[in-house]
Amino acid sequence: MDRIIGIDYGRKRTGLAVSDPLGIFASALDTVHSAKIIDYIKNYAAAERIIRFVVGYPRNLDGRPSEAAADVDAFLKVLAKAFPDIPVTLEDERFTSVLAHRAMIDGGMKASDRRDKASVDRISAAIILQGYLDRASGNGTSFAVDMDSVPDSRSVNVTRKKRRKI
Repeated sequence: MDRIIGIDYGRKRTGLAVSDPLGIFASALDTVHSAKIIDYIKNYAAAERIIRFVVGYPRNLDGRPSEAAADVDAFLKVLAKAFPDIPVTLEDERFTSVLAHRAMIDGGMKASDRRDKASVDRISAAIILQGYLDRASGNGTSFAVDMDSVPDSRSVNVTRKKRRKI
């Protein structure tokens, strides 16, 4: 079955997500040590047909590539060499970690589990991939983030206090 792979590449860890066969939903797949990512994807490709990679691309608030973009650029070269026939789409990854934390809080995940960076990477990859899938389906959903809706440390603490009262 055809699958699209979402990738949140990091220097140490890489979060992966996968689409359903119809390309509607993204699901968190795994977190892999970045040095082993190509081998992991090759093994996955042996079981499933990958038709596209959607890679999160780090940008600053002004839209310019961030310092981490150099690492992603190097990874993109390795990915293209390993999978020359599979197209790659770059997706803005600004705020995906914040949105991943918010999703974990909203989903009722325990605070101790939310500290697991591997979980954040997987969920971030799913957010990156879902943004692509939403636009590709033409449903008008955009990955634009309203800065007023991005939680800061005070809103997280308020959420924790509310949970304690309940």
